Amino acid sequence: MKHIACLLLMVASFTSAHAQQQRAPAGVKALRDLVYVEGGHERNKLDLYLPEKAEGPLPLIIWVHGGGWQNGSKDGCPPLRAGYVAQGYAVASINYRLSGQAVFPAQIEDCKAAIRWLRAHAKEYALDPQRFGVWGSSAGGHLVALIGTSGDVKEFDVGANLDQSSRVQAVCDYYGPTDFTVFVTTPGYESHATDVSPEAKLIGGAVMQNKDKAARVNPITYVTKDDPPFLMVHGDKDPTVPINQSQLLFQALKKTEVSAHFHTIHGAGHGGPGFVGKNIEEMVSQFFAERLKSSSAKTEALTTESTADATLMERDPRTGVPPTGGRRSIPWEAITGRNDKDKDGKVSKEEFSGPPQLFKLLDQNSDGMLEQSEHEAFVNRPGPRP
Repeated sequence: MKHIACLLLMVASFTSAHAQQQRAPAGVKALRDLVYVEGGHERNKLDLYLPEKAEGPLPLIIWVHGGGWQNGSKDGCPPLRAGYVAQGYAVASINYRLSGQAVFPAQIEDCKAAIRWLRAHAKEYALDPQRFGVWGSSAGGHLVALIGTSGDVKEFDVGANLDQSSRVQAVCDYYGPTDFTVFVTTPGYESHATDVSPEAKLIGGAVMQNKDKAARVNPITYVTKDDPPFLMVHGDKDPTVPINQSQLLFQALKKTEVSAHFHTIHGAGHGGPGFVGKNIEEMVSQFFAERLKSSSAKTEALTTESTADATLMERDPRTGVPPTGGRRSIPWEAITGRNDKDKDGKVSKEEFSGPPQLFKLLDQNSDGMLEQSEHEAFVNRPGPRP
């Protein structure tokens, strides 16, 4: 059952991380598919969003997408949607090599290459190279945390523009893993210890059988006193990444006297409506304003909390706690929305973009076609919830 749970979480990450390319708001100039590694992988591209009329140099917020390190795209860019360009920032959204294309450290190497490329082209795009911030969620949260703590780790800086720094001045980490060995041994999250988990695919083997590799990927490994300020936000009902991941990083940063703010959202899951609200939006906006626009921000260790809107959370499958006591599941609409290419209300084996093992489980009559009745039968099957 734990294996099934892990497969379901992989698909959850996949369906949520693949967003349609966003249309740039009025007054925003979109520069898409800028290549940040010449002759590199097809995913070594970024999008850059600039105010059409603003005078530089501009502080920059770089979005790093999630998706279990194996899915996702730069096309979904929350800072763009939240209006940060109108607030006087430039915004970048980057792609990086996924775990199916290259194992770690390819992902952090790409993120750092993108940062160095942006610094190398700062004058061309009116960016302030001394005011770069990063923001990411889930796997993206892990990568931005690692960007923040590994500023002095030279082995992750490879390729071009090595005369430019890959350090950043602010990190906003939404529910990212920070210590893989603690993560996969946390009660309720043991499915991530298997050799088919997203974490295993990232490092090239099961976490507990590859502790040295896991240590290398952990942001917490590299914490030092000169790390940039952090804002960490995590829901205490997150079924995918335990909240102890943000707690551990906060304590490590606090111990080394790095400015860190840890915010708990009670009742919130792995993203979703629990993270929507004026208080959260203002907290993130204030963090970036203080760290990228002000020179008088205090160094502090701060913990705060809020409570997710209960009405919204009742409809959110990402908490892992269904309101009726049923199973945690991916809605049929989400599966067809992502996979039903011919719009016939069914999903063929060829159309299905999730793990093959999960398709086999869902395809109960083994006809190579998923129908809503099969999905419902799987979700409502007898036995304990995965």
